[in-house]
Amino acid sequence: MNKVPMTARGAELLRDELKQLKSVDRPRVITAIAEARAHGDLKENAEYHAAKEQQGFIEGRIKDIEGKLSNIQVIDVTTIDAKGRIVFGCTVELLDEQTGAEIVYKIVGEDEADIKIGLISYTSPIARALIGRNDGDEISFSAPGGEKHYEVIAVRYE
Repeated sequence: MNKVPMTARGAELLRDELKQLKSVDRPRVITAIAEARAHGDLKENAEYHAAKEQQGFIEGRIKDIEGKLSNIQVIDVTTIDAKGRIVFGCTVELLDEQTGAEIVYKIVGEDEADIKIGLISYTSPIARALIGRNDGDEISFSAPGGEKHYEVIAVRYE
């Protein structure tokens, strides 16, 4: 299986979630199943069925995270000498040439992406257009809302 790039922060968040699932959530749902079993007939026991469903979700998520962690390649952008180029993990300040608005994005792995807080996946159209570019470059790409045009104002490695 191919290695999947992820920032150090993203890998740490996954490890924290895995720890929470294994040490807190899994024991809690096991206790809930035991309590629901004590109530008797399992066929019509909604608490039991809900707890079993929650257990299935937790176990699936644990397996998913463990699989991801076994295939990640943690990239620390602060240790890379990119010579001003836009690379995975860097923060990019852009000027939207159509609206004049300034936008800041950080290019991250797919599991870390959250456009609401400025984290974009390296596989997104805008990230693919940005990677390899430099400060001052202009980019264009096709977005769901139409053709977009940006100018790179600054590139930071933080």
